[in-house]
Amino acid sequence: MMARALPRRPEIRLSELGFGAAQGGNLYRTTTDEEFASAVDAAWEAGVRYFDSAPHYGLGLSERRLGAALRHRPRDEYVVSTKVGRLLVPSPENAHLRDSDGFDVPATHRRVWDFSRDGVLRSIEASLGRTGLDRIDVVYLHDPDDHWEQAAHEAVPALIELRDQGVVGAIGAGMNQSAMLARFVRETDVDVMMCAGRYTLLEQGAVADLLPAAESRGVGVVIAGVYNSGLLSRDRPPADAVYNYQQAPAELIERARRIAAVCETYGVTLPQAALAFVRRQPAVVSTVVGVRTEEQVVETLRRSGVVVPEELWDELAAAGLLAAPPGRHSAVTPD
Repeated sequence: MMARALPRRPEIRLSELGFGAAQGGNLYRTTTDEEFASAVDAAWEAGVRYFDSAPHYGLGLSERRLGAALRHRPRDEYVVSTKVGRLLVPSPENAHLRDSDGFDVPATHRRVWDFSRDGVLRSIEASLGRTGLDRIDVVYLHDPDDHWEQAAHEAVPALIELRDQGVVGAIGAGMNQSAMLARFVRETDVDVMMCAGRYTLLEQGAVADLLPAAESRGVGVVIAGVYNSGLLSRDRPPADAVYNYQQAPAELIERARRIAAVCETYGVTLPQAALAFVRRQPAVVSTVVGVRTEEQVVETLRRSGVVVPEELWDELAAAGLLAAPPGRHSAVTPD
């Protein structure tokens, strides 16, 4: 597994493939402790050293499981990222209900938006407690779409303080849009951005804002949502494919199928091309893929290891199926 250092924080090196732990929080359905532990074991054996979680994922369950799975690993050999912005407030009166935010867990807590300085400090303290870690390597502001003022002027300064103290290693934001991420890059002192779904084989909106800003400021970019919530995750997208967590529009399914058809002529599947495409962008330091089981880890690693012919990108661009020609990475170094 190759790794890349964050340009502004070279001591933090992310494996080119990251382990997305939302499924460890029972995203959509139950994941057992054994399934999650086996998935982490398989990823570790393959050289994955970057693991991403958040309090939001299963009301803290993902963080607890991830901390337990990594507890006996050498601490300096892996990178963990988590997020701030949603405080978990106990709600015992709802403990008999199930979480209504997409995770199959009891609704023992409710999420409260809070990008204040105090909210950031409380969130980090809680995440350290749940994971059992002595520090958090990377902290992202989690979906601050409707909270720019507080996030930029209270949360970011608080994270900078924690970074200066060594409690966290690098800071940034994670969102399902690229425009505000670019604004954080231009206007605040951040190190790394997580962009979900806006730079993929299907759509490249981040080319217009985030990616050039990140390259010019030396900010790393982590790509999440590389399959656009599932639309690019199968060799041939089905009619009920999901895009942006909802039923995919017919025109996007048709576009994805056209891309898949071109890929097939080069002996490459749609998900293999999706993973290969984003890694070619110079600002991209890692790609985080959500996995639930050991089998999913193995399949993701197999897809990631496929060499895609250069001519494929040219043909997709010529067919109007690729909005921007992919860039090329500078050299990566072994982990």
